[in-house]
Amino acid sequence: MALHASVSTQIGAAQLPRSTTCSLYVDKPSSASSVQFKKSVGWSGQSLQQQNSSPLCKQLSENKQAQSPSGFLIRASVKTVEVAVGQVTEVDKDSFWPAVDAAGEKVVVLDMYTQWCGPCKIIAPKLQELSEKYTDVVFLKLDCNQENKPLAKELGVKVVPTFKVLKDKKIVKEVTGAKLNDLVQAIETVKSSP
Repeated sequence: MALHASVSTQIGAAQLPRSTTCSLYVDKPSSASSVQFKKSVGWSGQSLQQQNSSPLCKQLSENKQAQSPSGFLIRASVKTVEVAVGQVTEVDKDSFWPAVDAAGEKVVVLDMYTQWCGPCKIIAPKLQELSEKYTDVVFLKLDCNQENKPLAKELGVKVVPTFKVLKDKKIVKEVTGAKLNDLVQAIETVKSSP
């Protein structure tokens, strides 16, 4: 069983307040040892959010390993995620959800692309321009390569580029293809919704 901790800190060009979140998740939630771990800490979902002050998160942050309540010694990788406005931040399968958490109440736009995709390359500079225009929106990009395939599948990507617009940590709009006007309209719609 591999447990990972992500400590995400929200900072940015506009001097956003800092907020730190400790997120724990198990790589293989179906394995017997992770089931035992889930029971020992009361985990019921794909990821386990712990309070920043929880003993388990403090141990993981300080020592990169922790003793779970059931006695398992858990080694973890601690990753800091910095989310900034006015730029597009690269995320991966480990840092995406902590980055969404760090964005707080801000709208999040996720660009899901691949290195070999021509339309993805064409729209990338335009996405950077949008990130500079909409300083109240967090822009992220995810390379849908083999390493990030589980997250891409979880998010339901069928074509690239695909843009997911999130509000309150939920996907509320999707734009497929390099359709800049549709993306701008989706951002405006989500920003103006209650």
